[in-house]
Amino acid sequence: MAMQLNWKTCGDNRHWCNLRKLKLDNNNDIGVYMIWHTGDPSRVVRVGQGNIAERLTDHRNNNEILIYGELLVTWAVVPSKSDRDGIERHLADEWRPLVGDAFPNTVPIVVNSPFG
Repeated sequence: MAMQLNWKTCGDNRHWCNLRKLKLDNNNDIGVYMIWHTGDPSRVVRVGQGNIAERLTDHRNNNEILIYGELLVTWAVVPSKSDRDGIERHLADEWRPLVGDAFPNTVPIVVNSPFG
């Protein structure tokens, strides 16, 4: 059975967060995240883990990620480092992100998809 994560959304209507417009000032979450582009078909651009505000701020300035156009993001709070490593490994295996290849060499931890 998959570990159930609470994937974050934005606004009262719970839409996916826009990476460039997302306010990160008061975000102290530690966890895992996924960034994807809205193309047809859409594709996962980057998965990762750590301090969400710091990591997403870094990605906002990364041209290797920004070239994919409109980018959406979600994240889930995961306090345990070992759980984050396993979840990131699973997300990378499942979604094959377009950017990044240094994912944790650990046993994947299967989680629910943010996409239902």
